[in-house]
Amino acid sequence: MAARAPRGGVSEEATPVEPRDAATVLLLRDEAPGLSVFMVKRHAKSGFMAGAYVFPGGTLDDADRADVLAHVTGRTGAEAAALLGEDDEAHALGLFVAALRETFEEAGVLLARGADETELGDARDRLNRGEPFAPIVDELDVSLRADALVPWSRWVTPTVERRRYDARFFVARAPSAQEAAHDRIEVTEGEWLRPTEALDKWARGEIGLPPPTLRTVEQLAGFDSVDAVFARALEEVPRPVQPELVQLEDTVALVLPGDPEHSIAERRIDGPTRFVLVEGVFRSADPES
Repeated sequence: MAARAPRGGVSEEATPVEPRDAATVLLLRDEAPGLSVFMVKRHAKSGFMAGAYVFPGGTLDDADRADVLAHVTGRTGAEAAALLGEDDEAHALGLFVAALRETFEEAGVLLARGADETELGDARDRLNRGEPFAPIVDELDVSLRADALVPWSRWVTPTVERRRYDARFFVARAPSAQEAAHDRIEVTEGEWLRPTEALDKWARGEIGLPPPTLRTVEQLAGFDSVDAVFARALEEVPRPVQPELVQLEDTVALVLPGDPEHSIAERRIDGPTRFVLVEGVFRSADPES
């Protein structure tokens, strides 16, 4: 989903594009007071959400559901499926792998047993050059920690977009022995931001936050510790949130389940039920506002 009004990326096809599975990670750390989250800026030439501030993430690869699964510890396929509300155990565990891989690619943090004592720079460079993840993990002699991740939310790109994703958002605690850094390839900046700080930067127009990212940062602003975020994440299985684009009297809005204008009456995520386009930027709002 774009941070601004859909333009060239809007599909005029009668049949919506099938969304690709994806994984995104909210890498968190405690600070005094509160917490911060690692955010990256998408490359200005990216085909999706160009220039926006987002969390590390990307699409699920076929390889994420193959040999690399032998290097996963901390969760079984059945446990991963239960946490995500999936039927296919290998697919569910593959989504955890995709989240772990993308966090390593885009943030330089490998959530794995033994990784804190290992030099990871060369391995990350090789991964970003397109080398398979499984043999890299094998050479590092580490075990990928699926238990380091807990599902947070699930966002599906609106049907009007040409590029669509079914993105599972995970929360993870940043290991103190590793330093997060953007990859300078798909993302051009990376920084730790307190949620309120990110919202202030967005309000001043210094950074762009796509609607799912905006809502997630708004949610994080309500927590004072990483433990509190994890406790909330474990309370329920995330249900798909697919915004729908609707025309209002003088603007347009992306409405969420639970909004009077959405096709699903039941609310599926905390916060206001719509994003209203104001001066070219989607902002959280309730129907009565």
